[in-house]
Amino acid sequence: MLANSSILITGGTGSFGHKFVPMTLAKYNPRRLVIYSRDEMKQWEMAKLFSGDSRVRFFIGDVRDKDRLSRALDGIDYVVHAAATKIVPTAEYNPFECIKTNVIGAMNLIDACIDCGVKRVVALSTDKASSPANLYGATKLASDKLFVAGNSYSGAHGARFGVVRYGNVMGSRGSVIPFFLSIADKGVLPITDNRMTRFMITLEQGVELVWHAFEDMVGGEIYVKKIPSMSMTDLATAVVPGAKQEVVGIRPGEKLHEQMIGVEDAPYTYEYPEHFKILPAIHNWSNDPYRIKDGNKVAEDFTYSSDNNPAWMSIESLQDWIARNHEIVGKI
Repeated sequence: MLANSSILITGGTGSFGHKFVPMTLAKYNPRRLVIYSRDEMKQWEMAKLFSGDSRVRFFIGDVRDKDRLSRALDGIDYVVHAAATKIVPTAEYNPFECIKTNVIGAMNLIDACIDCGVKRVVALSTDKASSPANLYGATKLASDKLFVAGNSYSGAHGARFGVVRYGNVMGSRGSVIPFFLSIADKGVLPITDNRMTRFMITLEQGVELVWHAFEDMVGGEIYVKKIPSMSMTDLATAVVPGAKQEVVGIRPGEKLHEQMIGVEDAPYTYEYPEHFKILPAIHNWSNDPYRIKDGNKVAEDFTYSSDNNPAWMSIESLQDWIARNHEIVGKI
């Protein structure tokens, strides 16, 4: 599907974009892959990595600017929406700015994609969008709802919108693994709560989930990757063995355990070998056999959270991953 196509990724200079771009170039050989973002220095640095590759283009712009989006989307077939204000404390202290990017930006992109004849759009979501406890999660839940409803608005234009949802990306910029590594020499790691758990996913798995969504989606589906959980104490032990762990308390907006599927979504959720799929509650789309395909409906009281997850990552597994990715952890 993506072969010889034109693809645009918003927020493309972030951690996800740095992995999505080379993987997609290698697998699908698109005609054009456009990185759309607002930071000229990040674009300048990223452009060096793809110097001489005429398929990779860079476009300065903000998702808050609908006119600029429309210009960038001219001739684009597929869009990955990765742009977001995503640091929880930043969103809590700058709520107006978070809403402008995560909610108004989503609205702008949906409208522009419909008007420009884009075929399919996959938006990146987060575990924090399920039963949100902070503003970032609340804005991403609103964004998810917008992308689902965008399939109603597209009408004869034919644009289709889907969402992928996953948890903590191992080693991404701003995540806890590079943070712990950066303070390893102090011998003390701050732990918010000894009971805390988180979902764990690699960037490669995130990219593959986006590819699957493009291939599988009819419109309005939320894809949830099956991934392991890990306790924060085990994570800290894996990253800096022998370091003292100091409990510092939960920050505003943090949860003890993250959730990707709440009980309210269970009536619309189907299970597959490697993922779950939350189907739209609107228009009776959750009963559409073209969206369900070969899925099995989950139990009425089903939830998918980091503390009730049947799959867990061991300390040894994370240490092995860090050893294999040490050179790039936290650099993108």
